[in-house]
Amino acid sequence: MKLRPTILLAIAFTSMMSYTSCVKKYICHCDIKYSGYPGLPASNSKEFEIQDLKSGAKTTCEKESDSTVNNNITAVETCYLY
Repeated sequence: MKLRPTILLAIAFTSMMSYTSCVKKYICHCDIKYSGYPGLPASNSKEFEIQDLKSGAKTTCEKESDSTVNNNITAVETCYLY
């Protein structure tokens, strides 16, 4: 049995749409807190977009979390998918 080109095209289109519907834009939100000396800036935050599958976006976002110490000032950045 031969499949017609339109049927093959419909199957290809459906497959492509089901894959691309999983890839979405997600927002990664990072809270930055400073400590070590009085008078440091209040908490800060930043956001950026990630276009990926949800699991990949979550991993990429959480990798942005960091903790640094410079001249006894500690900056803790905690990132999560928003």
